[in-house]
Amino acid sequence: MATAAAKVKRGRKYDQVLEGARTVFLRDGFEGASVDDIAREAGVSKATLYSYFPDKRLLFLEVARSECARQAASAIELQDMTAPPRDVLTAAARRLAGFVTSEFGQRMFRICVAESDRFPELGRAFYESGPLLVRQRLVSYLRAATARGELQIDDFDLAADQFAELCKADIHARAIFARNGGCAARDIDRTSAGAVDMFLARYGTRQA
Repeated sequence: MATAAAKVKRGRKYDQVLEGARTVFLRDGFEGASVDDIAREAGVSKATLYSYFPDKRLLFLEVARSECARQAASAIELQDMTAPPRDVLTAAARRLAGFVTSEFGQRMFRICVAESDRFPELGRAFYESGPLLVRQRLVSYLRAATARGELQIDDFDLAADQFAELCKADIHARAIFARNGGCAARDIDRTSAGAVDMFLARYGTRQA
């Protein structure tokens, strides 16, 4: 991602180009998206688009990076790092579950999987700007809660990964493979509550 970021030109119409690209990529996928359609959606000329992003792959990487970072930050926003683990983890679980079942999360996941053989950097961009950011923020909270004696954790990275996976149990697969069914709010609440219960059963202390 460092190489891609170094090539990106910032300017007056940067956000406009990025928003148009986001709309077209999510609608048509990476392969189906054309430069003409992106320029039309963004309301700019092809020359302007190319002045910011010399190729479509670089543009997609920037869309993935910026959008994943924005949505992941919202998904795992921990407003009170000192609140009891059950409160913090329940809020985090609901945001995580909502993120992975959102239209953006599902579409971006499919695009990255579909294009991973030809463009492995697409998957890396998605991971580094989304799941990895979530993991880092979870680790930060888990360390603080452990220091207060509310949790008992030795491997913080593993614990964060386990929690994130618990938050996706069943609902992620259903969102990806059973698109017509979708996930109701009660399904997200059920999965989130179960994730917190199981996590605290393994890592919680009496103080929690």
